[in-house]
Amino acid sequence: MESAAAIDFLPVVATPSVSRDFLVVSLHDVAPSTRAAHEEIISELARCGVRSFSLLVVPDYHHQGRAMEDRQFVSWLRDLEAAGNEIVIHGYFHERQRKANETPRDKFFTRLYTDDEAEFYDLDYDEALRRITSARDAFRAAGLKPRGFVAPAWLLSPDAAQAARDAEIEYTTRLRTVCDLRSGEDFFAQSIVYSVRTHLRRVISRAWNATLSRLLKRNPLLRIGIHPPDYSHPRIWQQIVDLITAAAGSRTATTYQDWIAEQRLRPK
Repeated sequence: MESAAAIDFLPVVATPSVSRDFLVVSLHDVAPSTRAAHEEIISELARCGVRSFSLLVVPDYHHQGRAMEDRQFVSWLRDLEAAGNEIVIHGYFHERQRKANETPRDKFFTRLYTDDEAEFYDLDYDEALRRITSARDAFRAAGLKPRGFVAPAWLLSPDAAQAARDAEIEYTTRLRTVCDLRSGEDFFAQSIVYSVRTHLRRVISRAWNATLSRLLKRNPLLRIGIHPPDYSHPRIWQQIVDLITAAAGSRTATTYQDWIAEQRLRPK
């Protein structure tokens, strides 16, 4: 007999697609403090023809307060989910404390690459499971239906990945793949994402993503990840709008949960 938790995480039924190629636009770092920026982003992208998003919601963004205790924020998320968008658990604090005796590799990924936000980079199993299940239960208690978990900066330790499976999470994503945690199947789909902390990073991001978008043109799934600061840089934002507008003309905009469900229905 299946548990109630297992039943809640059964795959959704994918709707018939109008094209064989898909586009997932994921909005990162969704929290009460970033809601205004995301509302603007959603409104502008709707005019580009995209009305389905995967919203990566942080339960307690930078320890600013538990998101599910903000009634107006939760009501906004419920409305978005009811309209066909997806709510995804995105870390817990989106923050990692520095540790003694870190290796050069650790310092690169947790400080230079992520600016101390790689929360699940080296989290042990017990703590990862506690944070993921706590977030899952809080989201469900608020009337939301999270099926996916995405670690900040897509950096997920092996123990944390196992914890996500044991928490009955349906899928996770990494920078270059989407992983069905139920079947263990990985799908190649590199995410287009921007780094905007410095002028040099913004220049490199625009050049790299212009090239990457051409390389990924034939990939069945195109992923574009948007962070709130992206919207504040006109040249970055214009490139995002151009890429999404071009993709929306030939791809079906969907969510991660619906895309995973569709892959499960395909003959192997």
